[in-house]
Amino acid sequence: MEKDFLIYKLSETIKTTSRIDKELFTQFNVKRGLRNEDHSGVLVGLTKVGDVVGYEKLPEGGLKAVPGKLFYRGIDVEDLVHGLQKENRLGFEETAFLLLSGYQPDAEELKMFSTILNDGMALDKKATMNIIDLEGVDIMNILARSVLEMYTFDNKADDITRDNLIRQSIDLIAKFPTIVAYAYNILRHSQQGRVLHIRHPKENVSIAENFLYMMKGSDCYTDLDVKILDLLLILHADHGGGNNSTFAVRVVSSTLTDTYSAIATGIGSLKGPLHGGANIKVNEMFDHLKTAIKDWTNIKEIDAYLKKMLNKEAYNKTGLIYGIGHAVYTISDPRSLLLKEMARALALEKGLEKEFAFLELLDERSVNAFMTFKGDDINKQVCTNVDFYSGFVYEAIGLPTEVFTPLFAMARITGWTAHRIEELNFASKRIIRPAYKNVGERKEFVPLNKR
Repeated sequence: MEKDFLIYKLSETIKTTSRIDKELFTQFNVKRGLRNEDHSGVLVGLTKVGDVVGYEKLPEGGLKAVPGKLFYRGIDVEDLVHGLQKENRLGFEETAFLLLSGYQPDAEELKMFSTILNDGMALDKKATMNIIDLEGVDIMNILARSVLEMYTFDNKADDITRDNLIRQSIDLIAKFPTIVAYAYNILRHSQQGRVLHIRHPKENVSIAENFLYMMKGSDCYTDLDVKILDLLLILHADHGGGNNSTFAVRVVSSTLTDTYSAIATGIGSLKGPLHGGANIKVNEMFDHLKTAIKDWTNIKEIDAYLKKMLNKEAYNKTGLIYGIGHAVYTISDPRSLLLKEMARALALEKGLEKEFAFLELLDERSVNAFMTFKGDDINKQVCTNVDFYSGFVYEAIGLPTEVFTPLFAMARITGWTAHRIEELNFASKRIIRPAYKNVGERKEFVPLNKR
């Protein structure tokens, strides 16, 4: 009881001592959440890895919304994806090479790089047993702990030369899918009493196919499943230096710490529901709406229910429509558009045409409802983001919600490592150290016997 009482007292005290009034941010011109008044991000660094475009700054001030664009090393991701589709090729391995190196590989380089990744996917017996010992209820935590354990197996763990950083990066990209698949199968065994499957990665197949194989076994996935998972990995591979997890990796990397500590930081950031877990929220909302809305084609019924949600009168009463809006994208999220193209074909293959038609209609009506609710302010212009469709796709190809966020990490490890390498190769390295304004009152020290 003494411990409980002390915790309660500290909690009650913190209500006052840790409260920062919102008005103080304006008074001291502090960029809350590293956002400017116009909601654009505060410029804190330079990069050549990725670029996210959703608006243009006008000379006279303010923002102009533009169709969303995502660039990897200067290449429009829409061009990258459509180019791969035109050649009927998978592309995550090529995307990883591009992000790490800064250029597109030729055929020989791509084959060699893909082989190195494939060879690196296997875990040794000790690493596999460690994952089994790390049995838990959240795969992201198991992934983070596994990454930190990789430090102990690396005899050059603290070496931050370029050659070693690239070696570590390739090894992490290769091993993430295996760790996630093994962690899920162990979770499935311990929580659901299912048979434990530890499948060794196949030789000469893509990361996307190997992941589906390690998760589900042979003959339990289609060619389209592989293609759309590969697309999702491409679309999630990077999102500029300003997204929370990549910025976290860069901040930690600026201290010259080891790769494994920096990447574990990124995993912890991505685990947060405001970052990597959003597609789970969309899926939960979609399941609710499939029941709450009786006629999936009735626009009036859909609009009325969405209005109730925005007014905090329906669903979870948060006033949110999950999967709508983005920190940068305004008119459109290019990842959402690319995913929707292939998701339609997937829905046809899986017999989910009605569900997908309902999801598309929700896409249209949710944006309309939000814009009507918020008004015509440029800062309130919104679009559906990639999370709106990714959960539907993962579920359609038979992947459980427990791996939705770990799949995000499987892709984003490419961006994290590319940004880490860039951070450690600036001509003039400097630890990232922003300032905080202290708004607390000054106090006198009181001796213990007088308190």
